[in-house]
Amino acid sequence: MRHGTPPAQAPAEDLETALKAGPFHTALRAAIAARSLSLQRVQHHLARLGVHVGVTSLSYWQQGARRPQRAESLRAVRALEEVLHLPEESLIRLLAQPEGTKGSGRPAARTYRSLVEASDVLEQLLGELESPLDGGLHTVGHHERVHIGTRRELLGRESHQIVRAHKDGVDRYVAIHHGDPGCAPDRVVVRALENCRTGRVRWHGGTGVLVAEFLFDTVLRGGDTHLFRYAFEDGTAGTSQEYVRGFSFAGGQYLLQVSFAEEALPVRCHRFTQNSAAAPRCGRRELLLSGRHRSVHFVEPQVRAGLLGITWDWG
Repeated sequence: MRHGTPPAQAPAEDLETALKAGPFHTALRAAIAARSLSLQRVQHHLARLGVHVGVTSLSYWQQGARRPQRAESLRAVRALEEVLHLPEESLIRLLAQPEGTKGSGRPAARTYRSLVEASDVLEQLLGELESPLDGGLHTVGHHERVHIGTRRELLGRESHQIVRAHKDGVDRYVAIHHGDPGCAPDRVVVRALENCRTGRVRWHGGTGVLVAEFLFDTVLRGGDTHLFRYAFEDGTAGTSQEYVRGFSFAGGQYLLQVSFAEEALPVRCHRFTQNSAAAPRCGRRELLLSGRHRSVHFVEPQVRAGLLGITWDWG
């Protein structure tokens, strides 16, 4: 739907059902249709109430591509209830429901808190980007290559990713980089390498957590696939001893490859799995370092929610 096109009028019973069952974006879209308003008119009515929201944001909200989370966004949602003649708290109540509980076709998600020790910081940074736990994308395949430098430091990592949209209106991916202890995230370089461009970047110096948007040059519809590459250049921390990747959802194939500088080779490497950040590590298996390419890897054909990683000993 174009931003300025008035939506078709929705029957009152459809709106009533959407307000009861959700999800939020379906109810919002039905409410706008029931009032026969264009998004520009909705924006105009909000502005008269002293609330300023972009037409693009409204479009994303009603498509389910974004989910209002920040305080000013929630204030706008309450104003939308007034503009659209809805019962008080009817839209806010739907936002309180976990996203993906109805009609998303997705398995239950793991929370960031169960996967990442610095979960509070991560949730704050993602909130600044208004990025929900489920960004509307399912990973079909992901090849990640990690580079360890001559000082035994995490020099950087590159991701080659294929995703499939499971809802309409998705146009970006949010990647998370968690550096080793001592990482200076303000010095980490974010690079969009193929079929994407860098959007907003946020970081937290105390934990070494950085989140970055990678914007697609197309808006995906449900079922569409997209291939893109991106990288983080780090090298700001001390000795690295492992690389761990967290998965909030079950997904497709994941390949992790760790390569080492010739001057800094570990004595042994192991892969492992972990149910959560607080759970014991299991599935430990030794990986043999290849001589010529100085790398180890593993392939997980079908990822489960949880943590996967490689650890190494320097001797």
